[in-house]
Amino acid sequence: MISRLTRTALTIVGLTLTGQMALAQANLTVETSSAGNSPHLSTLHLADVVGRKGIANLQVQEGQTATNSMLNVAEGKSDIVTAPTLLHFLLEKGRGPFSSVGERGQEIAPNVKVLYTYNAGAYGLFAPVVSGINSYADIKGRTIWNGPPSGAALTVGRQTLQLGTGGFKDGEDYKGLQTNWGQLPTTLVDGSAEAFMVPITFPSDRVVTALAAGNVNIISFPKDIWESEGMQKFLKAPGNAPVVIKGADMGYAEGSGVTLISEDGMFRSPGVPFATVARADLPDDVVKAIVAAYIESLPELKTRSPYAANVNYDVVDADVTGLCNGLSLKYHPGAVAAWEEAGYAIPDCAK
Repeated sequence: MISRLTRTALTIVGLTLTGQMALAQANLTVETSSAGNSPHLSTLHLADVVGRKGIANLQVQEGQTATNSMLNVAEGKSDIVTAPTLLHFLLEKGRGPFSSVGERGQEIAPNVKVLYTYNAGAYGLFAPVVSGINSYADIKGRTIWNGPPSGAALTVGRQTLQLGTGGFKDGEDYKGLQTNWGQLPTTLVDGSAEAFMVPITFPSDRVVTALAAGNVNIISFPKDIWESEGMQKFLKAPGNAPVVIKGADMGYAEGSGVTLISEDGMFRSPGVPFATVARADLPDDVVKAIVAAYIESLPELKTRSPYAANVNYDVVDADVTGLCNGLSLKYHPGAVAAWEEAGYAIPDCAK
């Protein structure tokens, strides 16, 4: 005969197992970038962790264009995507790559909520030593890879080059070369571009790939322009954040073939604030379980790549994440609960 206490215990176990089974039945679609950067790394890590824990099955689509991904999650066509936070601002305003969306962007932008943030490094200018490009000014008349054929990366790449040179424009002062992300590894070594303006981490797989064709210079943003009032305003604009790092901390050993060109041994460049975002109508309990698993596994994530400890996977401060600076993008309620239960303080402006 089963006692009341035993029956109660069995009921609790049954409910727990039922809840786990319900979560395990969640099949969610996820879009992310090509391999070799922090969005892709965190996505594959997340899929592995939540799968192991029986929380959800994340069906990952790699090599996606972030502009399309942002629109897909806003329209409910995808469940979770990775994208620069700037894209949410542009979607809401119906600008740039979302100009065809127009006013509808303001209606669908609230459908997007943050799970966690990080960065894709900084928009870094680097060039083979043999190119003779040793400064931003040296790109005059040269062929520079500055992004994929469309999307936010190309917009910011062109913008960073314009700011760093004092006004150079693609097609007028230099020749911009664009390929899709999947073709970039080949472009890094085939000689078709004389320099690259591309998001880099510390260290960067892209710089290491370029070393196959010879030694590489990484060129810091000009210090005088960086410290100007106009540049500081730019760094606080929606979707932007500064990245400043000591050359010694960039992850390249002496004799590696990588040289930092800088006035004071510091690398400076606009950062690339990213977020893994989800449909706002995903159930709070599912989101909380996913984000809690992510937080718990952060030590493991930071060992998955040499740069993983330098992209702020575990930082929620608004000045670092780029949230709140003119952005309406907020955390999902389930994500807020997970972060705060883990002891992190989510800024009120991001809730």
